[in-house]
Amino acid sequence: MKFKLGLIWRILIAIALAIGLGMLLPAIHEGFAHRFVRLAATFNMLFGGFLNFIVPLIIVAFIAPSIAKLGAGSGKLLGMSALFAYGSTIIAGLLAFVAATTILPNFIHQSTDTEIAEGAREAGKAFFQVDMDPMMGIMTALLLAFVLGIGMAAIKGKTMLSFFDEFNLIIDKVISVVIIPLLPFHIFGIFLNMTYTGEVVNVLSVFILVFVMIIALHLIMLTFQYTVAGTLNKKNPLRLMKTMLPAYLTAIGTQSSAATIPVTLRQAKKTGASERVTNFAIPLFATIHLSGSTITIVSCSIGVMLMNGFDISFGSYLQFIFMLGVTMIAAPGVPGGAVVAATGLLTTMLGFSDAMVALMIALYLAQDSFGTATNVTGDGALAMIVDRFTKKV
Repeated sequence: MKFKLGLIWRILIAIALAIGLGMLLPAIHEGFAHRFVRLAATFNMLFGGFLNFIVPLIIVAFIAPSIAKLGAGSGKLLGMSALFAYGSTIIAGLLAFVAATTILPNFIHQSTDTEIAEGAREAGKAFFQVDMDPMMGIMTALLLAFVLGIGMAAIKGKTMLSFFDEFNLIIDKVISVVIIPLLPFHIFGIFLNMTYTGEVVNVLSVFILVFVMIIALHLIMLTFQYTVAGTLNKKNPLRLMKTMLPAYLTAIGTQSSAATIPVTLRQAKKTGASERVTNFAIPLFATIHLSGSTITIVSCSIGVMLMNGFDISFGSYLQFIFMLGVTMIAAPGVPGGAVVAATGLLTTMLGFSDAMVALMIALYLAQDSFGTATNVTGDGALAMIVDRFTKKV
């Protein structure tokens, strides 16, 4: 039997190795340590450039065909499902914003964190630079995806949809075969730089704080979803959550909403939602409903911004949350795919640097399985809500 190490464990091993080498190498040979850090910085430059190049293509490849297929459906069932999924994602983002801006500033202090940001930018310079300009900006990619997706739905164009389905498969392969496997090396380089400059202790303390807060927010969001679903259907929310527990545990193991669909579908039917609705809504929600992932992305991004002394305004973050809800549509179904799809918004709307993006990815991946579990467990509640409003359809 072939043993396969999960992504989370690879990330944790990369962080541990980076911290160990960052502390050990300077004590052995300062010159070698400096060159090694620069080598890691060179890899980070290449990987970061390629990631910036591929993100607009991810947006077009995943959002355009998803909108086209959504539009190919008809009736109240589709409209209600999409509306409640997007609404749940937005509520999750707002919940995370309120909690993160209330709690995190008490523990992450700007004066220290500004020094961290400056050190992270200076630690380790690449041996050379390679420009990898993206084909289009993030907003251009989003607009193009919407125009093409709505257009394909309107004309029922099978030729273009077939092209985008294959384009989708190509980009999905790039993510699963290139980007995701190389992410641990990218994070290794970032943590090596931070350890080399003595910043890593502060960063790890933030990791722990944000992780605990995110798990608590996931539970709060699930409680809210099932309280609404239980109230509408006159059922006990706690019993409904217990019914969906197998889906939650399965998602923790698979880290994939799509891979958990059979279990989610079986448990959603046990909550009392009709087979007509669950057979349609559960596979759809696995693609478009990412409330847990949204909580994680918003919380982690605020933590990283506070570490770097950024000002956080509700107005700018509200725009980010609304755009994030759109970008989460058909986020790649591989572990970490949601945060990869969101990196474009992080850089364009929040001003993230490559080092900040790497920290964001590390924070996100540390609890990706819990975010996915929250996504799929919430799908059961949304299926009940949709069923309640579409019984006569």
